Amino acid sequence: MGRTWIQKTARIVLGSFMTLAGLGHLTFQREEFQAQVPRWLPSDPGFQDLVVVASGIVEIILGLSLIFLYLYRVKVGIVLAIFYILIFPGNISQYTNSIDGFGLDTDNKRLIRLFFQPVLILWALWSTGALTHLLTRKSKLTE
Repeated sequence: MGRTWIQKTARIVLGSFMTLAGLGHLTFQREEFQAQVPRWLPSDPGFQDLVVVASGIVEIILGLSLIFLYLYRVKVGIVLAIFYILIFPGNISQYTNSIDGFGLDTDNKRLIRLFFQPVLILWALWSTGALTHLLTRKSKLTE
């Protein structure tokens, strides 16, 4: 089934956002991203910085992969969706510990932010064709 221009554009936009976020991890938003490191991880500032830097590198790789590795877009979409699931505990930690960051300075704002993670997961899966791939694969397995 053909990819729509909307899906292609959404994939490239998401890849651009991911690349920019990854660069932010390494530079101008480094401290803000430290607010999202789950509090159940070691509280050593060096370790928290390592988590931010490592996740930033992963985000850059995933972002550029979304944009340039078109032939692998389904696999990249699945990996990105898994990545969004893996980082979700950081968002929960930010909410449950009332940690300010990225303008999320109230519990209501932090709670609302939690509902955007499923949107990102679906965006990654839909824009890359991974959602169709997974649903088609599942229906073939049940036949």
